[in-house]
Amino acid sequence: MSIPRPRPRTLLISAAVTASATLSLIPLASAHTTSTTPAAPKPTVVLVHGAFADASSWNGVVERLQHDGYPVIAPANPLRGLAEDSTYVASVLARVKGPVILVGHSYGGAVISQAAAGDPQVKALVYVAALVPDKGEKLSTLSDKFPGTNELAPALRPVPFSNSDGTGGSDLYVDPARFRAVFAADLPASRTVVMGAEQRPVAAAAFASSATAAAWRTIPSWALVARQDEALGAPLERFEARRAHAHTVEINSSHVALISHPGAVTHLIEDAAKATAP
Repeated sequence: MSIPRPRPRTLLISAAVTASATLSLIPLASAHTTSTTPAAPKPTVVLVHGAFADASSWNGVVERLQHDGYPVIAPANPLRGLAEDSTYVASVLARVKGPVILVGHSYGGAVISQAAAGDPQVKALVYVAALVPDKGEKLSTLSDKFPGTNELAPALRPVPFSNSDGTGGSDLYVDPARFRAVFAADLPASRTVVMGAEQRPVAAAAFASSATAAAWRTIPSWALVARQDEALGAPLERFEARRAHAHTVEINSSHVALISHPGAVTHLIEDAAKATAP
């Protein structure tokens, strides 16, 4: 007796059902093996320069941070006085969306300490060979706390200026003949000659003013101590870092560590960003 063969229609239906079942498994397997969690966006790094300099002093740090995927802003610090400068930097911070790592060099450290007060977006403060005043502390008093450990004051030269309303004041410059020794001894003389000629002065009134806030009391802080700093002096920078309970590194550098050692400065900033990431 012969066995009846399946009709062609039956074969087609069977094949279609098998193929459909097989295909229905493919997206499930694919979704299971390729699912990933999106990386959190990186904080914006805001870099505030100090006196006798401009935002270009951050060039090496900016390039490295951008290479590592960090949004960066390096505003021009007006250098007109602590109240004016911190108010300006606070207005820059107000335009940033999301978390901020706020970095200050030299006099810029005093500016960020006041500008960040009460700003919940600022997740970390990073001080690079910086002034870190407490509330009510005068900058000139702080910078003279360890006599004989820095050479900045004798190298300053006041130059009078006039305002359009007839008032005036004095700008402070570093004597170009002493600029390299005091400010940037680990950079080539050919470069520091140019820096001395291009320096942006700070109003003398800035160092006569007192800080009205100390954001480092509530915001986690990081600090870089420059051991060969002849402008502020390593003893002052160590004292400030201890007082602020800052995560501290020390390197062999002049006052301009952001120029002569941009890699070390970038590493410290990124450490702060990673440590305060949500």
